[in-house]
Amino acid sequence: MRRAARRPLAFGAGAFLLLLVAAAAAAPLIAPHDPLAQNYDALLRGPSAEHLLGTDELGRDTLSRLLYGARVALLVAFGSVGVAMLIGVPLGLLLGYLGGWWDRIGSRAMDVSDALPGMLLGFAVIAVLGRGMGTLMLAIGLIFCMSFARMTRAVTLAEREKVYLDAARVAGLGTPEIMFRQVLPNLAGPLVVQAAVYMGAAIGVESALSFLGLGLEASEPSWGGMLSVAATEQARQPFLPFPPGLAIVVTVLAFNFVSDGIGDALAGGRTKPARRRKAVLAKAPVPKAVPADVAAEAGAEGGAVLEVRDVTVELERPGKEPVPLVQDARLTVGRAEMVGLVGESGSGKSMLARAVLGLLPPATRLAAGSVRLDGREIAGLPEKALRDVRGRGVSVVFQDPMTALSPVHTIGRQVTEPLRVHFGLSKAAARDRAAELLHRVGVENPKGRLDDYPHQFSGGMAQRVAIAIALAARPRLLIADEATSALDVTTQSQVIDLLLGLRDELDMAVLLITHDLGVVAESCDRAAVMYAGQIVETGPVRELFDRPRHPYTAALLAADPSGEAEADRLPTIPGGVPLAGEWPAGCRFANRCAFAREDCGTRPVPIVGDVRCLRAEELTLEVSER
Repeated sequence: MRRAARRPLAFGAGAFLLLLVAAAAAAPLIAPHDPLAQNYDALLRGPSAEHLLGTDELGRDTLSRLLYGARVALLVAFGSVGVAMLIGVPLGLLLGYLGGWWDRIGSRAMDVSDALPGMLLGFAVIAVLGRGMGTLMLAIGLIFCMSFARMTRAVTLAEREKVYLDAARVAGLGTPEIMFRQVLPNLAGPLVVQAAVYMGAAIGVESALSFLGLGLEASEPSWGGMLSVAATEQARQPFLPFPPGLAIVVTVLAFNFVSDGIGDALAGGRTKPARRRKAVLAKAPVPKAVPADVAAEAGAEGGAVLEVRDVTVELERPGKEPVPLVQDARLTVGRAEMVGLVGESGSGKSMLARAVLGLLPPATRLAAGSVRLDGREIAGLPEKALRDVRGRGVSVVFQDPMTALSPVHTIGRQVTEPLRVHFGLSKAAARDRAAELLHRVGVENPKGRLDDYPHQFSGGMAQRVAIAIALAARPRLLIADEATSALDVTTQSQVIDLLLGLRDELDMAVLLITHDLGVVAESCDRAAVMYAGQIVETGPVRELFDRPRHPYTAALLAADPSGEAEADRLPTIPGGVPLAGEWPAGCRFANRCAFAREDCGTRPVPIVGDVRCLRAEELTLEVSER
């Protein structure tokens, strides 16, 4: 609002519209005459002391009719745009969010609707329902609703791919809640801009319909009706068209200037908060007394929290063979254990995590395998059942907290949502619990920061907030998907320390997806190495780092720079990770492996003894020495 107010045209237009609204509301008090009173002794008079803007063909005061006509114009503008948004916005949300056949059929229907002349549609509605204010609003709203639907759909298609919606799904929110409580508020900016434009357009359409005699009754004061009379009587009174004509032009322009000002202000980025807060990057304090109902619930005693067995994820292609993105993946995470999942970009680490969460992208599917959480099979569960699993059973912290947090909701609302969804807490109780969670993850002045927005937090503090949201429903398993890669080294270390402390405190399993082998060596109990959609080696961190059994693991470790390295050039792995759909029939690392032999590329390599390599036993010492 401050940025919009600094634009002279937008500020002046907004001031004019506020003045117009005030004049319309106070019309009965400030109008000098009754707008319907006829005076046959003063027909078609010009401006005078008694009639400041003259009179019409029946002697009615033009200024009074202009003021009352403003009420009609504004009511039609707000009412018709409200009708258009009420129809178009939910339709666009539904088509954009669901996609697929819903989107294809709905988009074709919108194309057919756009092919119909808008004014013809308005004529038809008025012909069927008759003249009147409500009919006028409905007719104009139907003309505009498909434009709102198309714009909402376009923005929703972009929003649905953003990480904060995945975070909302993991928190347990259902489709209607995500659409209307997460996506819709993020459409507020474009909707306000478009609404302002169409309010001006609605006044133009109403004026055109009234000019043609299809708006309100002829006796009702409206700017279009006044212009119609002026066109007839212009030869006798040339001044008559100017008051309604100028009112229409200036009001429509004012709405457009306001729309431009809002659009420019939204495009200008966020202003700095008026009150700066110190971003505290200290290690998260661990409260001495932890409320019992916030502690993680115990699962199967001594058993694995997560068991992934032979999971295959495929990309479906119409008319073609599906492309495997993850194949035969096996992974186990035990109670209170932190397991690192490492590998180059494109190895399939995040896709495997999404398969566990049941958040696979469109056109991908879990083609085979089992995913068990605390002994319960969750692969293939319907969305409604997965809502109970996500948040309480498994939660996630994404790479970039600024995309994982909704920019238009306060931190308090985002932390309290999973608490209210899973535990049914009241608003006040949820805010108290949210403050406890923020304190737990090391946010200073947690109660005071509940009403802040994500852009008011530093990267490290925002990531702590994301962790608090992930912990809100007391998950048994936390997936940290590159949760530290967007942070500086100091903050990264603090976040890792925080996750370790929470793991021990809450008896929670953690799957840490990362590129940083140093983080894995320092914080994880076990590690799994992934390459080209397959887990190629797993084992205890110390054993895996000291004595790798797969050539790819050894190559990764050799390519990782260390302070003790004394070499002119860092070792590299030749070539690149093969693209999905171009994987070789045998070992997928064979074309980059210095130890590959002929039979390595002829047949699929099974995983035996936690390693997927035909020469694992004979190469262990050779790879280590190399």
